[in-house]
Amino acid sequence: MPSTAIVILNWNGRRWLERFLPGVVSNSPGATIVVADNGSSDDSLEWLARAQPGVRTIELGTNLGFAGGYNAALRQLEADRFVLLNSDVEVAAGWLQGLTDCLDRNPDMAACQPKVLAHGKPSSFEHAGAAGGFIDRNGYPFCRGRIFELTEEDHGQYDDDCDVFWATGACLMVRADAFREVGGFDEHLFAHMEEIDLCWRLKRLSWRIGYTSASVVRHVGGGALGYGSPRKTYLNFRNSLIVLTKHLRSRALFLRILRRLALDGFAALKFLVEGHSAHAWQVVRAHWHYFAALPRIRRQRIALSASERSPRLDGLYLRSIAYDRFILGWKTFSALDRTAFIRRAE
Repeated sequence: MPSTAIVILNWNGRRWLERFLPGVVSNSPGATIVVADNGSSDDSLEWLARAQPGVRTIELGTNLGFAGGYNAALRQLEADRFVLLNSDVEVAAGWLQGLTDCLDRNPDMAACQPKVLAHGKPSSFEHAGAAGGFIDRNGYPFCRGRIFELTEEDHGQYDDDCDVFWATGACLMVRADAFREVGGFDEHLFAHMEEIDLCWRLKRLSWRIGYTSASVVRHVGGGALGYGSPRKTYLNFRNSLIVLTKHLRSRALFLRILRRLALDGFAALKFLVEGHSAHAWQVVRAHWHYFAALPRIRRQRIALSASERSPRLDGLYLRSIAYDRFILGWKTFSALDRTAFIRRAE
């Protein structure tokens, strides 16, 4: 039986731990449960020692972000499989078995995610992950059940198992050997889109990424950094450009980046028109820091190309999801052009 470590990265999240950690403990038989603390300044560690003495804690001492925090914590753990779980996720009986069964059935699958519903509205999918992630030709991520800001009601339309392009870091089961093979998360990303980059690197080494509805969790969302935060806007725009530049084929890269810069310019203008000047400024900052990082990103591109083997790029959407959503008015995953997804030739 493969061993499993459930790792919750905490940063000033005592309220979420107090609310949801007891359910993780009671609904995860056989798993080791770990809270890795990212330099919290609240009383998270004191509460854990008092209320959950059976939960292992790893004190990282400083805020290393999602990427650095998980890398540092997982280096200290021995398990066959890791479950990366946000502190603001509620789990129920059977959630862990559903993920375990998915990987057991698919030995060439590196990672999988559950169905992610909104905690405050459990009839709807949650923004971060929904029913499995995809990415378009311009680097914009979307999900089955979520296109940009629009989330779908759950009517059982995604009650299946399937391959996806990326799986959410809000609740991600990953094989430890696969995680280590690609070197873990890219710590330069700090937070946001690091799981997309991880999954893309795994796919370039011929691993599959999966989704299963046999496991269901409910996510509050924005527990550490709210969805309306300008900092989140900065990280999303910057990291999207970085991930796209790391992975796109050379023949497509120049035109795709030019297209992204134009689309991001429209996004910044939209922020301004809507009165969100702080968000517009963060788009500008994201571009500035992206260009400053290009020498490092180029080195990463070269290293990834040298190590690549039998890449699986199925799930990459060759259309513009922004055009489909805002010009054509396609609001659900089922409305998208299914012929535009790359399919793996077996």
